[in-house]
Amino acid sequence: MADTGKQKPQKRYPPFLKNRSGERSLRFPTVSRSFVPSVFTVMNMVCGYISIVMSGEGSFVAACWFIILAAFFDTIDGFVARVTNGTSDFGVELDSLSDLVSFGAAPAYLVYKFGLEGLPGISGICVSSLLMIGSGLRLARFNISMIGYKKDSFSGLPTPAQALTIAGFVLWMGSTTLFPVASMQIVLAVLSTALALLMVSKVNYDTLPKPTIDSFRRQPVQMSLYIVAIFCVILFHSKAFFLAMLLYILLGIVRSITLFWHRQWQT
Repeated sequence: MADTGKQKPQKRYPPFLKNRSGERSLRFPTVSRSFVPSVFTVMNMVCGYISIVMSGEGSFVAACWFIILAAFFDTIDGFVARVTNGTSDFGVELDSLSDLVSFGAAPAYLVYKFGLEGLPGISGICVSSLLMIGSGLRLARFNISMIGYKKDSFSGLPTPAQALTIAGFVLWMGSTTLFPVASMQIVLAVLSTALALLMVSKVNYDTLPKPTIDSFRRQPVQMSLYIVAIFCVILFHSKAFFLAMLLYILLGIVRSITLFWHRQWQT
């Protein structure tokens, strides 16, 4: 009875989200256009998580294929977003978070369990974490530079390309014993460090062009190399998959060095 007359505190809700026009939106909005591409983005994240679980269980081949499947969903969600006109700020942020899981944490844990776990002390953890740190820095830099950005090229190695390179290497080494254990640890450490540095570098990488007549006319050599790489992957599977990704990385380095020397000669 002592509490009679006292007003119960009103329940506080989070602030309403505002749309781009500044008007208050509904608290429980209907399903938006960004829902469909976001489903594929979430599948990308789920594949990355499953890859981490598979690496922990020692199923390295499965872990690699789930990274490859995550890259497939990462490509599909962008295509669906453009088709449905469902591009949104929410989708961009969700895509970056999913990429950090699938192409940052998953390949980092994969190389740790595959070979770097045997390094003394915490050196294996430190080296493998470079992939996740590089991916986080790469994605953060990409997000803050998206205003007015036309996706024709990338500054730094894209995180999916880094993850696919790791997956291709592990698939190859899993099917062929090319290096002894000690040498494998060194190769993995060098590869992980190099990929992490390339992600935060200023090396310019082109987006994969669409297989159209105009693309063949403008970039005949590049398109021809991509077609040769696809046929090699079909014929030689895991070995060619890693080599195809390595070719993509080297093409970006050579292209950037060539552009640098051209600018130096012009000045």
